[in-house]
Amino acid sequence: MPTVRETHIQNRFPVQPNHANSNGTLHGGNLMKWLDEVGGMAAMRFAGETCVTARVDSLSFERPVQIGDTALVEAYVYDAGRTSVHVALRAWRENPRTGETEKTTESSFTFVAIDDDGAPIPVPELGVETDEGEQLRERALAADY
Repeated sequence: MPTVRETHIQNRFPVQPNHANSNGTLHGGNLMKWLDEVGGMAAMRFAGETCVTARVDSLSFERPVQIGDTALVEAYVYDAGRTSVHVALRAWRENPRTGETEKTTESSFTFVAIDDDGAPIPVPELGVETDEGEQLRERALAADY
């Protein structure tokens, strides 16, 4: 039984000028793509199967990410249904020189595990074996996106 902690993934993306919108900050669509990619990795780690995005349950942009910053994206599975996987996501802007971070985004996506023919398949139960895993799960379940 995969655990919350085992699905926890963080990835970093350097924000380049080609990622910017007309306001000179990270385009929300680029950040959504990165959230989707990292969320999909967490879902697949949990399910042990290919997972596809079924729904963006919530997405809240709280502050911009500047060109030259690093976008730090965190994802983990916090709940599962019969074939669905619910992933909590957060993003921060990170100063690449100092490591200083500021939260910019909170989100939740639903993925579905599929077989080779693209049909939904069952996922395992989610285990919560550590205090950290329980805290992550409770934070996601209590989030008011």
